Amino acid sequence: MKRLSELKIGQEAVIHSFEKDEIFIKLMEMGCIPGEIIRVEQKAPLGDPISITVSGYHLSLRLNEANSIFVEMR
Repeated sequence: MKRLSELKIGQEAVIHSFEKDEIFIKLMEMGCIPGEIIRVEQKAPLGDPISITVSGYHLSLRLNEANSIFVEMR
């Protein structure tokens, strides 16, 4: 298992779980739910933020948010 922040551009994974409870609800409201396929589309030059595709739409996450999402590689 990896953290979303460790994935490289173009890699896909399946959301497994979340590290922090306080961010969990916010991420679920944005479509980041366990079992969903997530793909890293772009990263800012300094790595923060990152752009992902999840549930059929694009979403930007701060690095600390991406770091709290555990994923399983496909």
